[in-house]
Amino acid sequence: MYKLLFFTLSFFFLFSCEKALFKKDKASNDPMENFEYLWSEIDKKYSYFELKNIDWDSIKTVYTQRVSNSTNDYQLFDILGGLLNELKDDHVNLVSAFNISRYDIALKNDANFRLRTIEEYYITSPQYSGAFFHDFISNGEVGYIRYNSFMNNISNGTLDYLLTRYKNTKGLIIDLRENGGGSIVNVPKLLERFASERKLVGYFKTRNGENHSDFSDKSKYYIGSYPGIRYEKPVMVLIDRGSYSATTMFSLATKAFSNIKLVGDTTGGGGGLPNGGQLPNGWTYRFSISQLLDLNENNYAESGVPADIDAAFDWSDLTKDEIIERALVEIL
Repeated sequence: MYKLLFFTLSFFFLFSCEKALFKKDKASNDPMENFEYLWSEIDKKYSYFELKNIDWDSIKTVYTQRVSNSTNDYQLFDILGGLLNELKDDHVNLVSAFNISRYDIALKNDANFRLRTIEEYYITSPQYSGAFFHDFISNGEVGYIRYNSFMNNISNGTLDYLLTRYKNTKGLIIDLRENGGGSIVNVPKLLERFASERKLVGYFKTRNGENHSDFSDKSKYYIGSYPGIRYEKPVMVLIDRGSYSATTMFSLATKAFSNIKLVGDTTGGGGGLPNGGQLPNGWTYRFSISQLLDLNENNYAESGVPADIDAAFDWSDLTKDEIIERALVEIL
């Protein structure tokens, strides 16, 4: 449900900032006009056509045949939703008064997280501090911190408490599995607590022309170093295919940190920032307009950031979390 809420809130936020990028057209309920408008806007501004080798013209030919003057709103929504899902991108959505379309990449892959296993077999005295669920594990030698959504704002006071509580541990586990993203403001707020100095962690570039290859010059993405309480011992960040959007950004940025390793599965992607607009019939939409690159200018933020250490949950034994166990091996 939090993913659905995130999609909805994102539209309200993004629409207040989009006037310079997305024009408004006259109102119209004509099915073909709305189809053409959406296809054209994506054609001019979507950022991952070449990286994904998407033939947008051929897709248009297929979906145009499904639209006619007699197509009703419910049918049109399904057609447009199918068109958008051809991009295989969870930052691509259509919103009407009766439905929201989304690709949901996490459901296309095996699950690697079971909260009950953690609560029953790893955590003995859980605490809930702000956005975090946490406790000591492995006989008090390791701190386990669960952050389930970047939508949940992080306060410096809470981070001060957590890092003070676990300052004498041998290492931390930050569990970001099934964290579907949220506010990118929370990415540096958390990550700067593990940095001894300001770091260049990647680059952004934005689609800025009608050709699929037209992009702005890349801009640098930095993570600072918090001037107060920090933690510079080993940190294991747990990820899976449900780790999306801001979580992918966080995961990519960790590649610049020698004291942080990613454990689990490749993230779900979503490194491109989304923006959107409104169809002539009033429905709203969004899609990715930028790309996130690592320090070597590799662009795997949409296909997902790979783990440094691969591990998978074994569903035949619910008394053990193999991803946590693998992280513990690295720390201890």
